[in-house]
Amino acid sequence: MKSFSLVLAGLLFAVTVPHARAAMPSHPGLKIKTLSGRQFDLAAQRGKWVIINFWATWCHPCIKEMPALSAFVKSHADVRAIGLAFEDADSATLKAFLDKHPVSYPVARVNTSKPPADFDPPLGLPTTYLISPDGKVAQKYVGPITLSDLRKAIGSSH
Repeated sequence: MKSFSLVLAGLLFAVTVPHARAAMPSHPGLKIKTLSGRQFDLAAQRGKWVIINFWATWCHPCIKEMPALSAFVKSHADVRAIGLAFEDADSATLKAFLDKHPVSYPVARVNTSKPPADFDPPLGLPTTYLISPDGKVAQKYVGPITLSDLRKAIGSSH
């Protein structure tokens, strides 16, 4: 019986360890090429708040929050954002979508099977990370984010 328990424990360990993910770093990094061909580097944004928004073209709450995110970024000189399209659509499809739903911040396509290493893969869309001016994750939102949420998180620090 003791050997059976050891074998069972070994199997459970073998099953869980390959899927284990290291904890998200407190100062995540992100370097990604945007749809416009420019490089976005999160480290270069230090001193500013950064909104990192995972979204998809088929996600109605994502589409609904895009104008609010865009307006907030436009009205705050110390806030930057990047939209991360988390779907299998090609760049041309994403650009056509953004022609109909323009935003004031850059957008990059993310490989769903290999999302940015320093961010947990989204469990739902939209998923938004708020990065403070010192580069730390200040907040994570799963689900739609509102202007009120942003004002509460960022507005009080101005």
